[in-house]
Amino acid sequence: LLTIRRPGCRQYLPMVSIPQNFTDYESIKQYNPQIPENFNFAKDVLDVWAEQEKRGQRADGPALWWVNDRKEEVRWSFDELGFHSRRLANVLSGVCSLNQQDRVFLVLPKVPEWWLVNVACLRTGTVLLPGTYQLTARDILHRLQTSRARCVITDESLAPVLDSVASQCSSLQHKLLVSPTKRDGWMNFGDLLRNASSDHECVNTRSDDPMTIFFTSGTTGSPKMTQHSHSSYGIGLTVNGRYWLDLTERDVLWNTSDTGWAKSAWSSVFAPWTQGACVFIHHMPRFNSHTVLETLSNYPITTFCTAPTAYRMLVQEDLSKYHFNTLQHCLSAGEPINPDVMRKWKDATGLDIYEGYGQTETVLIAGTFKGMKINAGSFGKASPAYDVQVVDEAGNVLPRGVEGNIGIRVKPHKPFCLFTEYTDDLVRTAECYVGDFYLTGDRGRMDQDGYLWFEGRADDVILSAGYRIGPFEVENALIEHQAVAESAVVSSPDPIRGEVVKAFVVLTPEYKSQDQDQLVKKLQTHVKEVTAPYKYPRKIEFVEQLPKTISGKIRRVELRNKEWGRS
Repeated sequence: LLTIRRPGCRQYLPMVSIPQNFTDYESIKQYNPQIPENFNFAKDVLDVWAEQEKRGQRADGPALWWVNDRKEEVRWSFDELGFHSRRLANVLSGVCSLNQQDRVFLVLPKVPEWWLVNVACLRTGTVLLPGTYQLTARDILHRLQTSRARCVITDESLAPVLDSVASQCSSLQHKLLVSPTKRDGWMNFGDLLRNASSDHECVNTRSDDPMTIFFTSGTTGSPKMTQHSHSSYGIGLTVNGRYWLDLTERDVLWNTSDTGWAKSAWSSVFAPWTQGACVFIHHMPRFNSHTVLETLSNYPITTFCTAPTAYRMLVQEDLSKYHFNTLQHCLSAGEPINPDVMRKWKDATGLDIYEGYGQTETVLIAGTFKGMKINAGSFGKASPAYDVQVVDEAGNVLPRGVEGNIGIRVKPHKPFCLFTEYTDDLVRTAECYVGDFYLTGDRGRMDQDGYLWFEGRADDVILSAGYRIGPFEVENALIEHQAVAESAVVSSPDPIRGEVVKAFVVLTPEYKSQDQDQLVKKLQTHVKEVTAPYKYPRKIEFVEQLPKTISGKIRRVELRNKEWGRS
């Protein structure tokens, strides 16, 4: 990285990113992994890296490197990760009597135990259900009842919330508490781990056996259970690690995603560890721009992946105060990134931001890869994992430059790295497919050079600061307040978060004369209390009536177009 030094200033010349694992975009099209009948990421990947460590065949450096704001630190090699996760596997299969394909509900912040549970579930063949730390009692109740999870693992902050709904969850049999303290009705995670044997034989899992389930929001109804197999993520995310992240065993990757989202599985578990890279974690109670920039300056992080919202906040800081001596590759995913933010980041650091596009149901669908020309506003070209096309409502491929639905070809052969199904929901699973294609729910266009351009959601799902929010969940929360007669929730533009939740609310007669500013605050507080706080409407507009179809359905598209200034 070349630098130009000026008094009181540090500026970077643009850096040419040379791929480590491929030569150019055309070369990655040869990607065509063979899927064995049996596969288990813990045994077939993690334990292989551990053996290479023992033989001195892996570069020095930890597999997991965790720090927090109190300067506490945990560094595990692959061998140590294996040692601790085998002990936990014995806890799950022994003390908890869990069998293969039993479900484990995990809600923890970014603490090392979260990674141990991930690997222990792989070793035991149990199905992991991660949840965001922001879940409320209602959210947790729905997830436990719908999933029929037999075991839950959380900390002392959420344990009381779990206890408030546990009696309504007939399948729940075991509760593990990650805490130095004890709690009635809970087994202590640390005590069990210390007393467990590290001698454990990984179970045999078929490549198509269920491995994990993520709850993901949709336009209507409750969150769907998106199921992935041992191969769809365990092998499928190789395309992310090898090509988009372009990692090697010498790299240190910091991905800032919430532990409840699939992006953590993508970039904090499978993609980096497939490549033998180090997963770096800085556990912060809240996102803090200064802390992020200090961390990038003080630790040997080579690869940084965060949401566009984070980059928007980072470029507002005085970046000349910070020296990113080891940083080589910056990436973004979760929502479209503003070209102006990309320019400001590059001007200050010399580094491009490489955008990636995917969703819980997939691995990387498209992205900008090293060596590729970056067209600001485009999220790049199709990943070699999929045949990506823009199609019409009947599944017919559209000409280049024409807006349509972004789809993945699934016939004659469904890609192995596509989700298995929405568990126990055949109807919503079937609705994803039209003709020969799986539809992502996003609209876009492909230009003559194969670059894809995002035009918006085909449905009403809101993408705010990397969070996927279904309007139905927010509307359900609002309607429970006695002031709300009916409501409609849509996205609204925001300079920091890209878009935010906005609610159009029709008030009940007795509330129409009340102070509206106070009412906005009351409704926002109400939503935060009954559903995950990240879903609350940051904007509320009171209206006399909502636009509806002749059959009485709310026309959210009309409200959304109004917000975004579309005709």
